[in-house]
Amino acid sequence: MSEKEQFSRVLAHSHYAPNLDADSDEEVYDPKKEALVRSMLVALGENPTRDGLRRTPLRVAKAMDFLTSGYQLSAEDVIKKALFDEDCKEMVVVRDIEFYSLCEHHMLPFFGHAHVGYLPNGKVVGLSKIARVVDVFARRLQVQERLTNQVADALMTHLGAHGVAVVIEASHTCMMMRGVQKQRSTTVSSAMRGAFQDDPRTRAEFMSFIRSGAG
Repeated sequence: MSEKEQFSRVLAHSHYAPNLDADSDEEVYDPKKEALVRSMLVALGENPTRDGLRRTPLRVAKAMDFLTSGYQLSAEDVIKKALFDEDCKEMVVVRDIEFYSLCEHHMLPFFGHAHVGYLPNGKVVGLSKIARVVDVFARRLQVQERLTNQVADALMTHLGAHGVAVVIEASHTCMMMRGVQKQRSTTVSSAMRGAFQDDPRTRAEFMSFIRSGAG
């Protein structure tokens, strides 16, 4: 069967089974995406019918859906499900939130840690939800600067906090694997809102927490 006939057969297949775990020989996950990946493999000079690549289009389609699942998520929904009245005036800081994202310029991974702090204003949010908000925006095609600001703005808006601070440290494989090929470089970005922007002492306290981990 020719490559063109294989593409046509996949595109004409009417079964759509969005199962991110299954990987049987008969499964078709997303015909359109799988055909696109198959076409790219051919353009790269590969043979998508050989054993090692035969199921690659299906796996890539599943992986991309997971890695960009943030488009189907809402920070507001994440936060409002775990927002509690609490007379807390002290700073809350969650350090070293691991994240993985895709650079929108090359669709290559960048990854690292986010440090998030906020000053409650009568309400606190479940700590795991702060990490989930990071994932809502990380699991999209991104640039680090936008990711940092989106996390800060979402928390500031939906927590009604006195202030929010976000610092992200990341390594970018688009710099490590191609281009300048600098494997040890990292990028740091920050976004300060409310009291963290207006009060140098509040900002300094947050920065001391994320540097030392001291309470």
